[in-house]
Amino acid sequence: MLRETKVRECMTSPVISVTTNSSLPAAKKIMLENGIRHLPVIKNHKLAGILSSGDIRRASPSDATSLSIWELNYLWDQIQVDSAMSSKVITVHPDTPILEAAHLLIEHRFGCLPVVDKDGQVEGILTEVDILRFMIETIEAKELPYADVVDESWSTPSP
Repeated sequence: MLRETKVRECMTSPVISVTTNSSLPAAKKIMLENGIRHLPVIKNHKLAGILSSGDIRRASPSDATSLSIWELNYLWDQIQVDSAMSSKVITVHPDTPILEAAHLLIEHRFGCLPVVDKDGQVEGILTEVDILRFMIETIEAKELPYADVVDESWSTPSP
């Protein structure tokens, strides 16, 4: 089953994204409001990069500064996504086998892969969570109920 599964069957679509000239505070707010850690960055309707919560954390101002909170907030509001994003992005196509995509995630230690069509337009995003969710749903649909497969002696402590 998994060998025949394509990325399009697991990916999140439509994808939440930002543009290169979005501010980092705006991108951070989008991530927090939607409970996500990665945002594809779009320029002229095509993928320009990927912004992760780690990218935002690294671009955030240090607590060890002599600037006032107002100066700090002003400067923070001026930082655009394109200055913090990763612009060298490995992508997959919707018809890429899910196992190939999983190998890419592991090999490069990524948390996600943008899914693009042949023209470079973003169709979705594939995350580690998407793959795990798909695996759980597949296993649960094929297997016996948990009660039938759990050996009760494993969970019961001996006196």
